[in-house]
Amino acid sequence: MNPYLITGPALISFSGGRTSGYMLHQIVQAHGGSLPEGVHVLFANTGKERAETLRFVHECGSRWNVRVVWLEWRDTAEQFEIVGFNSASRRGEPFQALIEKKKALPNGTARWCTSMLKILPMHAYMAALGHPIGTYREAVGLRHDEGRRLLTMYANNDRDKRQCVAPLSKAKIVKADVMSFWQGQPFDLGLRTWEGNCDYCFNKGRAIRERIARDNPDVPLWWAAQECALGKTFAMRESVSEIIKYIDRTPMLFLDDPVEEYDVECGLHCSLEAA
Repeated sequence: MNPYLITGPALISFSGGRTSGYMLHQIVQAHGGSLPEGVHVLFANTGKERAETLRFVHECGSRWNVRVVWLEWRDTAEQFEIVGFNSASRRGEPFQALIEKKKALPNGTARWCTSMLKILPMHAYMAALGHPIGTYREAVGLRHDEGRRLLTMYANNDRDKRQCVAPLSKAKIVKADVMSFWQGQPFDLGLRTWEGNCDYCFNKGRAIRERIARDNPDVPLWWAAQECALGKTFAMRESVSEIIKYIDRTPMLFLDDPVEEYDVECGLHCSLEAA
C-alpha cells in the first residue's frame, strides 16, 4: 500500500523544513494533487522561526495549492490562535509569553518549547474540530535513517495513545533522497542543513551556535535577554551571553561550515510534557 495515502481524520505536521516539506509534497501527489477531506496540514510558529522557514511554508502552500493552517500558542482556553504569513509572530512573542508564564527556560532535558509551542496548539486545533488525541493519525516527517527518533515516536504512541505515522520511513526515504528532490525544484528552503528552523536552538552544539552568532549577530540577543531576565540559561554548559562575548573577542578570518549534528527540524516526535 502507498504509505503516502492518508485519509481523515488526520494531521500532517509541517515543521517548515525540507524533510517535512518533501513528505507533504508526496502526500499531496499521492492523492492526485488535492488532499482528502479531514486531512489538515498544520504549521506551528513559535515566533523564533527563521524568516526563510516562514517564506518556505508559505511558498509550499501557494505553489502546491495546499491550505496550510498556521497556528501559534496562546495562554487561553483554546490554547491556539490561527495566524498567517503576514500576521505570524516574528519577534518571539509566543515563546516569550510561555517563558513568562512558566517563569523558567526550556533546556535539553525539559524541552517544553516544542511540546507547548508546537505539539499542543496542533492537538488543540484538532480537538476544536472534534478530534481528541488518539482519534486521528499524525503524519510526521521522520525519515528511514532516523532510527532513534522513530523508536521515540513509537514509544510515545504507546504511552500517550497517539497514532503518529512516518510515511517517509515506510517509503525507505533517507536524507539524500530529500536533498535530491529539492535540488530539482524551482524553490528551496534556503538554509544550510546545520542551521535549522529555530534561529538559535539550544540543542545545537557550541560550534554551530558560535557560527550562527558570527553570521547573524542580532539572532542570539533575544535568547540572551530571556536568560538575563530570569537569571537562568537555556544550556547548562554556558550562557548565550558567554558565547556572544567569546566571538566578540575571538574574530575568525576563515570559517568552515560546522559538521551537522542531527536533523534539527522540530516536530511532533517530541513527547508532550505537562504544562
